[in-house]
Amino acid sequence: MHFEWYHKFSFGLLIAAWVAFGANFLGHELVHANVPEKPAYAAASKDGGAAKEDKQEAAPVDVVTLLAKADAAKGEKAFGKCKACHTAEKGGKDKVGPNLWDVVGRAKGGHGGFGYSDAIKAKGGDWSFADLGHFLENPKGFVPGTKMGFAGVKKPAELADLLVYLRSLSDSPKPLP
Repeated sequence: MHFEWYHKFSFGLLIAAWVAFGANFLGHELVHANVPEKPAYAAASKDGGAAKEDKQEAAPVDVVTLLAKADAAKGEKAFGKCKACHTAEKGGKDKVGPNLWDVVGRAKGGHGGFGYSDAIKAKGGDWSFADLGHFLENPKGFVPGTKMGFAGVKKPAELADLLVYLRSLSDSPKPLP
């Protein structure tokens, strides 16, 4: 008997469907998924709030309280993330960001010769440990409109180490709070 092309094509589709069905069946028999009782993360509800199951949130860590245990040597290592845009030596040149020598206690937007964003200039005040901590944790959250494109330091201990290192970049470091 001579098969026409459409018979061969139909037979091929039937074989492919059997193979797909068999592979699916075999996969379900060999691998059993363990569904967790509690979700790994809170899904947002329609009103934008967190899901009702996970109402408890961790209290934010006050980085200033961690400064007493912070290590400037570890902070210098963490500063490696900053070196692409900032210098840290006395009299160092500005790069994409300003030189950070003696930044603790300096006026926000106050390093002469650097073109700060209007947002930083408008923030006002001096760079306290708390303000530097908030800024380095979330630059765009602390100063909306800042030109700084850094995502932030998320680990509180690393942030405290970095702050203590920045404090050391001075002829007369500011006292810890």
